[in-house]
Amino acid sequence: MTTAATPSSRAGNLPRAGESTRSGIAPLKDNHYALLQVVLFWAGAIMLPLGIVVIILGWYGAANTPYQWDQMSYVVSGGMLGLGLTFVGGFLYFGAWLARIAADGRESSKRLADTLLVLAEVTATSARTDEQGLDIGAIPVVAGGGTTMHRRDCALVAHRDDLTPVGEDNAHLATCRVCRPTARR
Repeated sequence: MTTAATPSSRAGNLPRAGESTRSGIAPLKDNHYALLQVVLFWAGAIMLPLGIVVIILGWYGAANTPYQWDQMSYVVSGGMLGLGLTFVGGFLYFGAWLARIAADGRESSKRLADTLLVLAEVTATSARTDEQGLDIGAIPVVAGGGTTMHRRDCALVAHRDDLTPVGEDNAHLATCRVCRPTARR
């Protein structure tokens, strides 16, 4: 007699193909947005401090040379390159932050959609019933002395207190175009 392996009884609890894990680089394999965020973050993390170091080295070189023509090469190579690296690194950090915000927005909208689906399922299955097991909302009623037949839970008459159930003689009543009740026979 053989038994099928459950996910918890597999050796080492290794994930199957297509399953996502929360550790290591595996979640980045098919998630291009997360990969973009990581690349932007690390590129910014390297370029921003590197630009500051290049600016400091350019200043140090310009400050410690007695010739003005030599100082200009330090200013151009160290100062401009350092500023460029610093600005590009800052923009890459900003891009990583924007990618993170976009990923969080996608995740929260997925959660919201899942929650709305669960709520729709719960409200659809929790119909109110009376003692005989009939759906109370589906009982056709007439408001006051009206000539239109509604469901009990119709938004047009739900707030009224003068609702009366429709009897067998309902041929003269019009059907509500909002709730479209079916008459009991």
